[in-house]
Amino acid sequence: MKVLVVGGGGREHALVWKLRQSPRIKEIFCAPGNAGIAGDAVCVDIKAEDIQGLLAFARKEKIDLTVVGPEAPLTEGIVDVFREAGLKIFGPSARAAAIEGSKVLAKEIMFKYGIPTAKYGSFTDPAAAYAYLKEVGVPCVVKADGLAAGKGVIVAFEMAEAEAAVRQILEDKAFGQAGENIIIEEFLQGEEVSVLAFTDGLTVVPMLPAQDHKQIFDGDVGPNTGGMGAYAPAPVCTPEICRQAVEEVLKPMVRAMSEEGRDYEGVLYAGLMVTAGGVKVLEFNARFGDPEAQPVLMLLETDLVEIIEAILERRLDQTEVKWKNNAAVCVVLASGGYPGSYEKGRKISGLTGLTAADAVVFHAGTALKDGHIVASGGRVLGVAAQAPDIAGAIARAYNMIEKISFEGMQYRRDIGRKALVKSGK
Repeated sequence: MKVLVVGGGGREHALVWKLRQSPRIKEIFCAPGNAGIAGDAVCVDIKAEDIQGLLAFARKEKIDLTVVGPEAPLTEGIVDVFREAGLKIFGPSARAAAIEGSKVLAKEIMFKYGIPTAKYGSFTDPAAAYAYLKEVGVPCVVKADGLAAGKGVIVAFEMAEAEAAVRQILEDKAFGQAGENIIIEEFLQGEEVSVLAFTDGLTVVPMLPAQDHKQIFDGDVGPNTGGMGAYAPAPVCTPEICRQAVEEVLKPMVRAMSEEGRDYEGVLYAGLMVTAGGVKVLEFNARFGDPEAQPVLMLLETDLVEIIEAILERRLDQTEVKWKNNAAVCVVLASGGYPGSYEKGRKISGLTGLTAADAVVFHAGTALKDGHIVASGGRVLGVAAQAPDIAGAIARAYNMIEKISFEGMQYRRDIGRKALVKSGK
């Protein structure tokens, strides 16, 4: 079997790494890939958003299965285009991926079908948004409607912050088209957890719960990023919380999408807040999270190809998805200045010999330059490790990080700490 993975970040490296373990696979291509992925797959210089270019390549190489990593090509309809051409591809259609492409649409569906989420208002007019802010007060959360690489969410505790967020998105167009519409929603108190699930549109199989760390600095301080690290399983997701996530959020959303003529097939990601009154949805994503995919896929025991084929053939109910009885952690190493402006091209040292049975350095923003691996993005590497318990996984990951360096390298030193607190360690 020949497989094409679309994307070039840490999530895609994790997908390539996991797919390579399948005895079913003969050859893996990745478009566009990165310097690390190049060690595990044949990288193809085609951007993830170049749907026609990817289609031409898949036809030429007679690709048996395409797996889509990032959200942009999904919302732009890559799955529809490939299927119309008779090619096998894993991911939701454009109409289904709109659950991530439009936060307003997601909210409307949640409210219509009684899926628990925060109260909200949606606005295209700045004056109406400012009036709503005065009505509801702070704290509140201001979100760009469309895709903003994980950065279009601003939590405001002061009115000046909230008004600045509205101005930044609606008036200054900081996120371009993604910010033509905004959501202002109530601030939810609690702890976040990401619960992803495989679904063929009929059956929903949850993955191990994970916890992302969005803010740039330790202690959840500073601006939002695409994610500075994650671990799984997250103890905040107790058996009762997991049951609520599946029975009150994931299954109802898959049914709702079907009712709306948006049949959902692929990976459905629910970003949840565990509040005193139970789980509430913060967001839905239409694909594996990044960096949640890294620890979750490390713990997946079942052949990912088998799961994907079961989904495509709508027989997920006949497939047993097994998980390792371990914990896994992924710590993101980022460029200095991220999530703001940062310099590219800085040489990375210390990568040789780090990958082992229990540890992997997943590349995100890397490139090859003059024979050296250099930083080419905001999030550069994801150092991931697994162990019998979370404390061991954290120690293993941070021990590996001590061997890696590049100018300006920054990372959080508290990834997984909440799990340690909950376990009393």
